[in-house]
Amino acid sequence: MTPELLADCACACGEGPLWHPTEQRLYWVDIGPGHLFRYDPAGGEHGQCLDAGEAIGGFTIQANGDLLLFMARGAVKLWRDGWGETILEEIPEERNSRFNDVIADPQGRVFCGTMSGPDKPGTLYRLDPDRSLHVVLEGLGCPNGMGFTGYRKRMYFTDSVPRHIYAFDYDEATGALSNQRLFAQTTEAEGIPDGMTVDAEDHVWSAWWDGSCAVRYDPAGDIVQRIEFPARKVSSMIFGGPDYTGRYVTTAGGADKPNEGAGAGALFRVGGAGCGRAEFPSRIR
Repeated sequence: MTPELLADCACACGEGPLWHPTEQRLYWVDIGPGHLFRYDPAGGEHGQCLDAGEAIGGFTIQANGDLLLFMARGAVKLWRDGWGETILEEIPEERNSRFNDVIADPQGRVFCGTMSGPDKPGTLYRLDPDRSLHVVLEGLGCPNGMGFTGYRKRMYFTDSVPRHIYAFDYDEATGALSNQRLFAQTTEAEGIPDGMTVDAEDHVWSAWWDGSCAVRYDPAGDIVQRIEFPARKVSSMIFGGPDYTGRYVTTAGGADKPNEGAGAGALFRVGGAGCGRAEFPSRIR
């Protein structure tokens, strides 16, 4: 599998690629400056579509096609070629932090993690469709990539500081997580597990920051495949395209290509056998 360079935007922290099934386009962010990009595979066009002026840690796609942006201070806002409603102005406990990675669950709730800082560790929240916010996990280093199995009974969650990927039992009816256990971990030499996705065979793809690769774990947690990239900081992967056979991968470090690699801060696509599935839409009212 040879990565194909699609867009070299020199992102400082390119992250969170997500396929928009209605538009048939891919969106991703450069977290720190709050730049939102999109790529149209039909014509190959790509470019920045939003400069938010503050960090965008992640986003989901609402059932109606709007983007739900998770930002600095715990703010959550709607956007679709223009700002919409503000869902949350802030989370008081997160005024000195920002969201980092988010995912919608099968019922349209959103699991959303916030960064750790000098005054508090990271937290994983769950934003429900009625806009109520619930603390799910506390005392985290860096909440990161998440994913659900196709049978909707297991959720994966990454905490990048200890280099751990955890598995939880997931209750679709309530959104509750239970039975936390270690699924996989990396060594310092291998890199740091970052963004992730789960493919159609319920294998986990994890991007390795400072590892120059994305790896595929089988359901037992064993590595069965590895894709190398010309960038040290591989940040996230998602499946997209009409048949979800394209692997779209983001990288970071675009301001320092001599040290981070020629493909730092870019968007790649990787083909090959196997496919993913559509991500769940959020349904925040």
